[in-house]
Amino acid sequence: MAADRRVGVAVDFSPCSKAALRWAVENMVRDGDHLILVNVQKEGHYEEGEMQLWETTGSPFIPLTELSDPGIVKKYGVKPDAETLDILNTVARQKEVVVLLKIYWGDAHEKICEAIDNIPLSCLIIGNRGLGKLKRVLLGSVSSHVVNNGTCPVTVVKNFDHGS
Repeated sequence: MAADRRVGVAVDFSPCSKAALRWAVENMVRDGDHLILVNVQKEGHYEEGEMQLWETTGSPFIPLTELSDPGIVKKYGVKPDAETLDILNTVARQKEVVVLLKIYWGDAHEKICEAIDNIPLSCLIIGNRGLGKLKRVLLGSVSSHVVNNGTCPVTVVKNFDHGS
């Protein structure tokens, strides 16, 4: 079973998603796991054919080795920061973990839940921005939605760095 574990981490390259990624790497990821980063973009700007396919299925899996490639960055509109890449390269090397990125387009509430089923994920780690009560009511917390609607175990990592 260990070789089949797919640990998902919702990432948007913000401080709170980096906190969730760090937590996942330190507490959840084991040797031989697949670490799958799930990123949701609001909208795409791609060739019609590819975009129509990706809107329903998400992007193809993008391996860690391609995440620094400027062509990939341009094609998908995603640019992982140096700190995130460092965390990923370290865990891939130290724990022999396969790291993949999958990008979805649309509403994060829905797409993260879809990713859990479609990939499928064994578990998901997601950061919590710590929105105030009013913002949470107006915007709806993505992490709360995923906890309540996701079909796998979900761990919410609180970001204690309020300076960001």
